[in-house]
Amino acid sequence: MRPLNPPSAQTRWEFTAPARVFVIAGLALSTLPFTKALLDLFNVWNLQPEYSHGLLIPPIALFLLWQKRAWLATTPFAGAWSGVLLVAVGLLFWLVGELSTIKVIVQYAFLIVLYGLVVSLVGWNVFRQLWMPFLVLLFMIPLPAFFSNTLSLKMQLLSSAIGVWLIRMFGISVFLEGNVIDLGSYQLQVAEACDGLRYLFPLMTLAFILSYFFRAPLWKRVVLFVASVPIAILMNSLRIGVIGITVEYWGPRMAEGLLHDFEGWVVFMFSMVALLGVAALLVPKLRDALVLDIRGAPMPKESGDRQRRPVPQAFIAAAAIASVASLSAFTLPPRAAEATPPHTSLVEFPNQIGEWRGQREPLERVYRDTLQLDDYLLSDYRSTSGPPVNIYVAFYESQRQGHSVHSPRSCLPGGGWVIRSFEQRTLTADGRALPVNRALIELGNQRQVVYYWFQQRGRAVTNEYAVKWYIFWDALTRNRTDGALVRLVAPVGPGMDVARADEQLTKFASVVLPRLGTYIPD
Repeated sequence: MRPLNPPSAQTRWEFTAPARVFVIAGLALSTLPFTKALLDLFNVWNLQPEYSHGLLIPPIALFLLWQKRAWLATTPFAGAWSGVLLVAVGLLFWLVGELSTIKVIVQYAFLIVLYGLVVSLVGWNVFRQLWMPFLVLLFMIPLPAFFSNTLSLKMQLLSSAIGVWLIRMFGISVFLEGNVIDLGSYQLQVAEACDGLRYLFPLMTLAFILSYFFRAPLWKRVVLFVASVPIAILMNSLRIGVIGITVEYWGPRMAEGLLHDFEGWVVFMFSMVALLGVAALLVPKLRDALVLDIRGAPMPKESGDRQRRPVPQAFIAAAAIASVASLSAFTLPPRAAEATPPHTSLVEFPNQIGEWRGQREPLERVYRDTLQLDDYLLSDYRSTSGPPVNIYVAFYESQRQGHSVHSPRSCLPGGGWVIRSFEQRTLTADGRALPVNRALIELGNQRQVVYYWFQQRGRAVTNEYAVKWYIFWDALTRNRTDGALVRLVAPVGPGMDVARADEQLTKFASVVLPRLGTYIPD
């Protein structure tokens, strides 16, 4: 961190009372278009434990700005016109986010507009000294749901593997299948609440702040920040291991309720200590290297010269643009309710399709709660010959707020399955070419062939990221985000050729696909 200039006894820059009112009003008016998105953000902080630290970030940012009050008082501002461009870009993102009703876009747009207003007021030279209070605000915005879900699953698998290794060190017999830890007398499910994200984001925020106050070369500060990721994973694995060990010796109650939550707090405290331990390894004299000045530099002497601080024209222009957007936010007609074409519920999907006869299976409540789907089909179909085919269809009426299809490529490893091969194939059904993902998976001695694709508003999509793009684009242009995952699975029995399973899947797909249009609207 570059040292700030000492307070000057000669010059003190101050806004006049009308200028101060104008600046505050400009900043306040610019937040009006984002009011609903910011309220939603506040709800995320209160309802999602992994983002509960977000409540502390705005006060922390204000405190870091307050620390620089003396330097700011003695520094002239030279507004930058590039800040006006930033405001315009942020408002464009706001408009796109509002039209698509995707909250995270609007929340990031708020930060872009805020950065643009500040740059247009103080200029880039001053903003470089204020980067920390504004950059830390990024940590209060939740990650996009699809990225967070993928990261969560990977952390579950890694935490489960390390946790089981720790349990086995104590001579306890344990079996790991995906993210399910089987202790014999009890099965420990490493679900989202125990995947490490609750530690990762708060610990990364803490590490970012510590690295700012860490008086060390840049590379050491970067190492300190990056170290928060493996620390969070390892400490969460330790928590899982401790739960498994205590369940073995003191019973299942050790994995539930208040004791489970208390273990979480203890592990997070240990994570903080481990982070400070990394800092001590990087700089042995940690007390001298980690300097946190609560008071900040003193204000300049009252006897110094006072200069009127003008309001830069760039800020006037940026505030005017943001104010127009604020007015339009109240005058634009509300976005119509999301359009979902009429369709038949999958509950009515036939159990008899030609020679194929199906037997439905219920989806366990824990999976329904996790997937948050609106309709589903899970059934085994058998023909007169060949192995059975399992069909799973997960339908969502809306995928705007992160409740969307989960890719089997990410979820299968959570059940312990290993993907041995993965490729794209093209099926022909109802006179149309249908692209599908094809995977050969294994679990112990079991083998299965899986075909799956994402049926999204008339498109058959095989790429998970293309699905997210079409959700955004169709929300913006068609006011629709409904869609489904279709997955077909055939087992490969002992001594059975894999090609036989492929043949069975192809035959079943040719008879079932023409019927899906009634249940999954184009």
